[in-house]
Amino acid sequence: MTPAELSRTVRHAVCRAVEDDVLPGPVPERITVERSRPGGLGDYASNVALRLAGPAGRPPREIAEILRSRVDTTHGIARVEITGPGFLNFTLGRDSRAELIRTILGDPARYGHGDALAGTAVAFAPAPDGDPRARVWTDTVVRLLRSQGADAAVVPGAMERLTVVPAGLDSGTGPDDLFARLGQDAAHWALLRPAAHDRPYTGPELLVQRESNALFQVRYAYARARALVRNAERLGIPSQYTDPDAESPGRDSTAQATATSALFTALGDHPAVLEAAARLRAPDRLARHLEHTAEAFLRFQEICRPLPLGDEKPSAAHRSRTALAEAAGAVLAGGLSLLGIDAPEHL
Repeated sequence: MTPAELSRTVRHAVCRAVEDDVLPGPVPERITVERSRPGGLGDYASNVALRLAGPAGRPPREIAEILRSRVDTTHGIARVEITGPGFLNFTLGRDSRAELIRTILGDPARYGHGDALAGTAVAFAPAPDGDPRARVWTDTVVRLLRSQGADAAVVPGAMERLTVVPAGLDSGTGPDDLFARLGQDAAHWALLRPAAHDRPYTGPELLVQRESNALFQVRYAYARARALVRNAERLGIPSQYTDPDAESPGRDSTAQATATSALFTALGDHPAVLEAAARLRAPDRLARHLEHTAEAFLRFQEICRPLPLGDEKPSAAHRSRTALAEAAGAVLAGGLSLLGIDAPEHL
């Protein structure tokens, strides 16, 4: 179960409570779930009961109990606990990681796409001539909105226009020169990675092939993921997540378990990031998430050794790590595609 799915599950529980006349309406449009903080319980937490307590005129813990009874039997949720004044804490089932991998690899190009904005129609005015950042930003936001089910398009004469800080081209430099100098991929990253109110950097460092260049790191992580999958295929190792910890308790070190968990967190957060980027018209959020996912994957593949070495026989752990690498590559490629950036298999 992904954070976006968990959020929808909790909102559905609120809807049922309202329909049953246990809680008064209206139902919040969105319900936020966040990673539990250090020292907290479970995998995720939500303050929805505190938000509903005021309008309902009832104590938050009472609201939390009402919602817990409607959520704790949901497939994929192992346990729901209440802490403090009324925080809901969710522990996901052991099979949730395998389900996440199956979800990603079942339709890699559309993982994270959904219908959260279905029924929403958005028409943007074309970007002004000579403003490449506004043009790229608008086109990318349209793709993000469509990924969440919205009817979005650029329409001449439309009233809504996205406002971003211009690219800051040198005097006498035209917008086409930026793409000629950097290429489409680096130019898109330069124009989309900073927040709308920040001035983009369009210098030569964007073309440097080292980890200090965030675009290179994201694309390199994708290329590494694809290389691991190809090598696994040559060794006859299928890509199949079977929870190696369950089959070989204690096999993974603390560092390996931490690296694996961090990567799963990044992959699981992807749908919520796409939805937020679409709602807020903020492709920079997706770019930052891809950086985080790339860092998590590179750390994972460095520590966990997805493939066997020497005479070591392939195990359930190798099959699972190969599947995780394949899923990470799918998320990176899908995110880059929404930004209008190519994901090369070889670097």
